[in-house]
Amino acid sequence: MTGKLPTTTILDSAFPLISYHPAKLKERNQPRGKHKTFHCFVSRDFLRNCWNRGMSVNLSMWTPFAWLLSFQVLSYSSLKTQLQFYLLSQKTKMAENLMHAVQYVSYGGGAAGLKHVEVPIPTPNQDELLLKLEATSLNPIDWKMQKGMLRPFLPLKFPHIPGTDVAGQVVKVGPGVKNFKAGDKVVAMLSPATGGGLAEFAVANESLTVARPPQVSAAEGAGLPVAGLTAHQTLTQSAGVKLDGSGQKVNLLITAASGGVGQYAVQLAKLGNTNVTATCGARNMDFVKSLGADEVLDYKTPDGAALKSPSGRKYDAVIHCAVETPWSTFEPNLSGNGKVIDITPGLSAFMTFALKKLTFSKKQLQPVLLIPKKENLDYLVKLVKEGNLKTVIDSKHPLSKAEDAWAKSIDGHATGKIIVEP
Repeated sequence: MTGKLPTTTILDSAFPLISYHPAKLKERNQPRGKHKTFHCFVSRDFLRNCWNRGMSVNLSMWTPFAWLLSFQVLSYSSLKTQLQFYLLSQKTKMAENLMHAVQYVSYGGGAAGLKHVEVPIPTPNQDELLLKLEATSLNPIDWKMQKGMLRPFLPLKFPHIPGTDVAGQVVKVGPGVKNFKAGDKVVAMLSPATGGGLAEFAVANESLTVARPPQVSAAEGAGLPVAGLTAHQTLTQSAGVKLDGSGQKVNLLITAASGGVGQYAVQLAKLGNTNVTATCGARNMDFVKSLGADEVLDYKTPDGAALKSPSGRKYDAVIHCAVETPWSTFEPNLSGNGKVIDITPGLSAFMTFALKKLTFSKKQLQPVLLIPKKENLDYLVKLVKEGNLKTVIDSKHPLSKAEDAWAKSIDGHATGKIIVEP
């Protein structure tokens, strides 16, 4: 004998997110003692909704229009209770595998385009580590990607969780990871293509992850990857400065010296045999002087705008961290073989670079693209540990207020690094 049960919406109280997918139940009397078998037909949309939320559902049969779930219980009311507990347990399990993150789903929008979401915690691959993040540092490249300045190359896809410079604790390692284990404190640079820094957890490749000693805070470590590595690369590879103090004297100009890259560039330059002239706003002149700069110019004054050294020096190299400065401003201030190293090159910079190469000019402009190296990141972390380099922090923001940090970065007047903490 088969008794027909009415269509029910037993999912209403169990899982409101999918309550609009009612289940149809039927009872069959089978020789199983006092137990009865109930077959629960649910739509494929219902199951797709479950799977999209990380739920596991056991299936016993498939039909072209629905899936069949079987339960053996004492009564219909028992079945309803069982399903409610099942869905509640799955919802709890699912919640445990989710994390808070901030993402954007299209180009543009600025801080208002950031959305707070709950997404699955990522799983580390062969040579990756899962990190519980403690701090993430923002860089101009983050909002420039959102603005579409690197389209169609970056980001690889939407939605995109921005942020590459992180510090945290290892939670889990992939089978190919050799030098780290759960519990280790680290600093890492995530892939710019996939990002992931504005979240509670992120996966990092072992090749760009280094140990973080107790003397280095999470915020100090998170500030290092992009900004610190850019400063290191431009000084040692492009400007030819030896950070052990050896070599010939190098006269340097560092523009926007109070910013993320600039503050590291001044400090690292003074480890070498250099004379440093720096530019910044009037309010930061004492601060930049405290970093070690020999001369400081207010960029809004006539001499500052012209980049003229107060002592009349000509620059062997310019670490250009600002934007929109024409070549005609640099050229009269360069030594015979002077060069401008542009860390934010635009179209005009590449055109000048090509022109100077074609005309065999002794004065050159070199656009710089960061090539991050693990050994250099490890070197910077050790400098911070030893007190020979410091991360100047402009401000700290909770992940729940990430849009405030984003807006501050876009504004472009931060003194040091902007940090987001989960």
